[in-house]
Amino acid sequence: MEGRKGLFLCLLVAAQLCVSSTQVLRIGGIFETRESELVSMDELAFKFAVNNINRNKTLMPNTTLTYDIQRINLFDGFEASRRVCDQLALGVVAVFGPSHSSSVSAVQSICNALEVPHIQTRWKHPSVDNKDTFFINLFPEYTAIARAILDVVTFFKWRKLTVVYEDSTGLMRMQELIKAPAKFNLKIKIRQLTPGNQDARPLLKELKKDKEFFILFDCSYRMAAELLKQLSSMGMMTEYYHFFFTTLDLFALDLEPYRYSGVNMTGFRLLNVDDPGVASTMDKWAMERLQGPKQESGLMDGIMTTDAALMYDAVFMVAVASQRATQMTVSSLQCHRHKPWRFGPRFMNLFKEIAVWNSYKGMNLTETNRDKNNNVTDSLANRTLIVTTILENPYVMYRKSDKELAGNDRFEGYCLDLLKELSNILGFTYEVRLVADGKYGAQNDKGEWNGMVRELIDHVADLAVAPLTITYVREKVIDFSKPFMTLGISILYRKPNGTNPGVFSFLNPLSPDIWMYVLLACTGVSCVLFVIARFTPYEWYNPHPCNPSSTLIQNNFTLLNSFWFGVGALMRQGSELMPKALSTRIVGGIWWFFTLIIISSYTANLAAFLTVERMDAPIDSADDLAKQTRIEYGAVRDGSTMTFFKKSKISTYEKMWAFMSSRKNTALVKNNREGITRVLTTDYAMLMESTSIEYISQRNCNLTQIGGLIDSKGYGVGTPIGSPYRDKVTIAILQLQEEGKLHMMKEKWWRGNGCPEEDNKEANALGVENIGGIFIVLAAGLVLSVFVAIGEFIYKARRNADIEECMSFSAVMEELGISLQCYKGIRRRSRPHSGARSACIFCQPKRTPKREGARRDSST
Repeated sequence: MEGRKGLFLCLLVAAQLCVSSTQVLRIGGIFETRESELVSMDELAFKFAVNNINRNKTLMPNTTLTYDIQRINLFDGFEASRRVCDQLALGVVAVFGPSHSSSVSAVQSICNALEVPHIQTRWKHPSVDNKDTFFINLFPEYTAIARAILDVVTFFKWRKLTVVYEDSTGLMRMQELIKAPAKFNLKIKIRQLTPGNQDARPLLKELKKDKEFFILFDCSYRMAAELLKQLSSMGMMTEYYHFFFTTLDLFALDLEPYRYSGVNMTGFRLLNVDDPGVASTMDKWAMERLQGPKQESGLMDGIMTTDAALMYDAVFMVAVASQRATQMTVSSLQCHRHKPWRFGPRFMNLFKEIAVWNSYKGMNLTETNRDKNNNVTDSLANRTLIVTTILENPYVMYRKSDKELAGNDRFEGYCLDLLKELSNILGFTYEVRLVADGKYGAQNDKGEWNGMVRELIDHVADLAVAPLTITYVREKVIDFSKPFMTLGISILYRKPNGTNPGVFSFLNPLSPDIWMYVLLACTGVSCVLFVIARFTPYEWYNPHPCNPSSTLIQNNFTLLNSFWFGVGALMRQGSELMPKALSTRIVGGIWWFFTLIIISSYTANLAAFLTVERMDAPIDSADDLAKQTRIEYGAVRDGSTMTFFKKSKISTYEKMWAFMSSRKNTALVKNNREGITRVLTTDYAMLMESTSIEYISQRNCNLTQIGGLIDSKGYGVGTPIGSPYRDKVTIAILQLQEEGKLHMMKEKWWRGNGCPEEDNKEANALGVENIGGIFIVLAAGLVLSVFVAIGEFIYKARRNADIEECMSFSAVMEELGISLQCYKGIRRRSRPHSGARSACIFCQPKRTPKREGARRDSST
C-alpha cells in the first residue's frame, strides 16, 4: 500500500475526483471529558485534523470541511444517543467517537440503523454477532498485538513471565499470550493492579520479593508513567529487570530519568516518526500544544499520542473518501423515522475500495484498472500548476527582448528548460511566479518558514523549480523530487595575482635543501678523491721522466685540485686533471653520473619555473578562512548554505558560523549578485554552491573557486507535503537524466566565453626580471676574482720580501707594470736595486724539453 496518503496508518490510497462545485462537508464528533480536563485529547486532535486538511488545497480544492462537536460525560450512553441524533439531523457524513464501550454501543446502533459511517480510534471488543457493517475502527486488533508480543517473548527466550493487567479488558486482549505456555514452554503468572488505585507499590514489592524479573504491564500510558516512578522508588530499575509495556504510547513518556539506570524496557509504537510527513504533522501538533492547554502528566511536552494520531488519520480518511465520491448529497436524518442515508453504503465502500489487510491473509488489492485510469492524482494531463521560483543566473533570468513580454515568456534559463521538458513528459501546463520575498526558504527562531518553502507549505504554489537545495529541515515540511543536479558548497574568491619569478629565480628548480646537499656532496666527493688519490700508488708519478734515477715523485690531486675537479664536473666543463688509478676513476665516474642527473633535472625544471607564473593565494581552503579574520566571508541570508553552517557540528564550520553570525549585517548578503559584487570590490570570500561558482567563473576571469567541496547535496523540485505530483516529477527527472538531457541543458547554460588569455597562454621570452640574477652572480664572481688576485699578488710580494729582506715600492710598481703589459707573455726577473737586496717577486719559468709522454711540473 502507498504510505503517503495516510500519514500514520497505511489504510487506503485515495483517488481525487473533481467535485462539480465548491461545497461544505460536515462531520460530527462526540467526545467524553474527564473532571480534570476542559477539552479531551481526542477533541483537540479532531479540530487539529480539520484545520490542517482545510489548509491543504491540494487534497480538497473544492470542499471545505466543517464539524459539529458534542461533549458528554463518561459512561453516559443515553446522552450519547441523544447527541448523535442531533448531529444526524444537521446532516453529517460520518460520526467520530465516543471512546468508552457503553456510549460506543449506543452510538453504533443508531449509525447502523441510519447507515452513516461510525468511526472509532480506540480499542473496542468485537461484537459477537458482527453486524456493525457501518463501523470502522482504526485501532489495530489486540489479537495481532498479542501475537507480536508473543513473538518478542519467544525471541528473548523467556521461560518465566508475569502479566500485570489494569482492568478486565486486559485479560481479553492477552488471550493469545495466555494460551501460549503449553506450546512455547513458558510459565506465566497473572496479577492485577488494584482497581482505582494508582499505588502499585505493594504489588511491586511482592514481585521483587519473588524475584520476578520479566514483567508485562497491560495498562494505559497514564498508569505506565506512575508505574515507572514507583519502580524507580522500589529500586527495580536495574539491569536485572525487563519490563514490557503494551501501551502504544511508551515512546511519548518521559523516559530520560531512567536512561542510565540499566533497566530493559520494551514497547510497541504505531507511529512511523521517521517518515517526513509524520514528523511534519507531529511538529505542527507540538507547536499548537505548547501554546494550548497543559499536557497531561507523564507525557513529554507537545508529544502526539497514538490516539491523537489515529484521530487525525480518521478525519483524513473521510476527507479523501469524500473527494472520491461523485454526486453525493448529504441529507438530514431523523432517528425516529428509521429512514437511512441512501448514499451511506456507497460512501462506506469508498473506505475499502483500494485494499483490505488482515493479519492472516495480508493485503488484498481490489483496485481495478479502470480506477487506476480514472485516478486524476496519478495524471497531470490538462492541469495548470503554479510554479514558484527565484531569480538566479543561469537558472531563472529575465529574457532580453525589444518587445514587452508577459507570462512565462518573461523568463529563461536552466529551470525554465527543465520545466518545459517536465511539461512535455507529464502533459501539464504551468504558470511561473517569482517568490514574493525573494528568498529560498529558512526557519527563524520561532520555527516559521519564509521564501519558496513557505509558499509550498501554504499551498500557494504546486511546485518549486529553482536551485532549491534538498536539506533535512526542509524535507520535514515539504517533499522533494529526486535531485536534478548534484553539487557542494565551495568558496568564491578573487583570482590570485600572478607572481613573476625574481632575479634569483634560477635557484627555484631545486629546493634549498637540495642545493645544500649538492654543495655537501661536492665537498665530500672532493675530500674522498683527495684521500684515495694520496693512498693509491698509481696516482704518484715522476715529474722528471728524463731522469729515471730521480727519487722525487708527484701527485696532482692536491686538496684544492680535488675540489676543482668536482666543481668542473658539476659545471659540465671538466678540468685538465684526470684520474689514473681504478679507485679514483670509480669515484670520478660515480660523481659524473650524479652530476648528469642533477644538471638534467635542473635544466628540465628551470623552464617551467621561469615561464609559468605562480598564483599567490592568501587562502586555499575553508580551514584557512576559519583561521583568519582579515578576509571577511559569508553566504546568502536564509539560504541552504547559511543553514548548513548554522546547523553544522564540525568545529571548523562552527567557528565559521560564529564569525558570520557576529557580523550578520556585513557577512551575510541578500543574494548571490550582491555577494559577487562584494567579492570583486572588497576583500570578501563568498560561500556558495559549486555550480553557481562554475557559472560565474566562466564569465568573470577575475573570480575563481578556492579549494574543494565542503559538502555534497542536490537540487530538487519541491512540492507540498503529500502532493500527488512528487512521484511523477521524480520519474520524469530520472527519464531526462537517462536520456542525457539534463547534462545537455547544463552545458547550454553554463558554457561561457571562458578566459582565452589563460587558456591560450604561450611561453614568454625571458627578460632581465627572470634571469637577471645570473648576471649578478657573474659580476660578483668577477669582482671576487679581482680581489683574490690582488691578495695573491700582495701575499707573494710579502713572501719575496721576507726572502730578500727588502722590498721597495718602486720595485713593486715596476713588477705590476710589467704584469699588466698586454702584448708580452714572458718576462725576466728584475734586478735588485742598488744599496739593497732586490726582491725577486717573479721568476722566469724554467723551460723543460718537450718529449712524448712527459708532463710539465707545475711548480718552479
